[in-house]
Parts: sequence; C-alpha cells; structure tokens
Amino acid sequence: MKLVAVLACRNQSSRLYGKPLQNLDVKNGVTILDYMIRQIKLQKLINAIVLGISEEEENIFYKQIAQKHAVQYVTGDDRDVLARLIKGAELVGADHVLRVTSESPYTYYDDLAEVYAYHCANAVDYSVTSGLPDGAYFEIIKVAALKKSWEQGEAKHRSELCTLYIFENQDKFKIVKHPCPKKFERTDLRLTVDWPEDLIVMRAIYEGLQLSPDAPLDFGRIVDFLDVNPKVNAVNNWIDSGIGRIWY
Repeated sequence: MKLVAVLACRNQSSRLYGKPLQNLDVKNGVTILDYMIRQIKLQKLINAIVLGISEEEENIFYKQIAQKHAVQYVTGDDRDVLARLIKGAELVGADHVLRVTSESPYTYYDDLAEVYAYHCANAVDYSVTSGLPDGAYFEIIKVAALKKSWEQGEAKHRSELCTLYIFENQDKFKIVKHPCPKKFERTDLRLTVDWPEDLIVMRAIYEGLQLSPDAPLDFGRIVDFLDVNPKVNAVNNWIDSGIGRIWY
C-alpha cells in the first residue's frame, strides 16, 4: 500500500489572496506551504508528496516551490480540485491519499500510524480523526473512492469540497471517524487560514512557540498557548467556518 500526500494549490481567494504562500515566519521567509511540506516529510508513513497545482497562470510559482522542496507536481483545472488530487495520486501510483488543505499549517499527526493501520487492515474508504479544531485534521482517502466521487458526482463534488460526495452517499463508502483526545476537542480554536485574522493567529503561534518546520509539532503546546493567550485566540475564533472542510 502506498500513502501519498497530495496538496491542492492555488492563489485565488475572495478573502485572502495566495493563502499557502503567506509567511508564517516573516523573518526567515517560511511560508505556510513550506512549513507544511517539511512537516509532512517528517512523517515516515507518507511515501511521497505531490502538489496539485491550478493551471491558471497566476499559480506558476507553485512549480518553483515543488522544485525547491524536491517534490513532484501536477497541474489541472482550477475549479476541479478533485481531479487534481486524483491526477497527483496517479502520478506516483498511490493507493491512498493523505489530504490536508494547503492553508492549514498545524496538523495533528499524532495518531497517523494508528489511523492508517486501521484504514488498510479494514479496507476503509475514508478515515479521519474527528472533533479536532478546524484546520487540524488530516483525511486518508482511498484513491478508488476519489475516482468514484468524480465519476458519479456533480460539479460541486469536484470542487474544493472533495469529500462532499462521500458524505452525501455514505451507503456507498466505508467511513471511519477516530476520536481525538478530549483535550483537543476544541471548537473554540481555529487553526486554518482563510481570513487575515487567521494569519495573525498562525504567526503568533509560530513565533510564540518558536516553531521550526523541521521539528515535529507538539500539538498540545498549541492548545496550551491559545489557552494562556486568550486575546490571541479571540482574534479569529469568532469566524464561522460555514460549510466547513469536513462533514460529520
């Protein structure tokens, strides 16, 4: 079995342009995407990283990022994010895709080995750790399930809502939601970048905890930091995620 991280990349956004390219570490020029790629490389279960880049001209810089980090990339339709995930998986012969959104730097990987082992041993189509703060989770999706979603779904299912078809048709897929530690069941914390306020918080966490892209993230330190710095947390925890990036 081959598990591959495919990161969908594009600049267009109505709220904050070029979210993956925003700096977490302003002084050293470490972007959100830089940090995420280097963190994923620390996860030995992940066999490869592929950037799924929108073919619109404004996104050409992502090819340079792929070269900088010695990872592969594919290009595809700007709106058909699902097709880019599938194309990236096929490029490297993946059986399963690890999906994290490219504007969410602080992923909870603590249970990756456990979740992936169960996923493979039980022929699961979709696995996730539920209950984590917005932006902290990863998804493991069987490539065959992604292809079924694209073939049987509509345009809305091929958008950035890549797993919407799976959750609207749960009778067609085997879905497993793993519980997270009680300490991390925090709907009052927001760890993704969609608005300028989100970026302020992500930078404050990075600087306050003196994070490094090459050191494994201690997720508990982020929770503790926001608890002892309520004014930082208040900058973005009021933002409504709307439809969100995951369905329960």
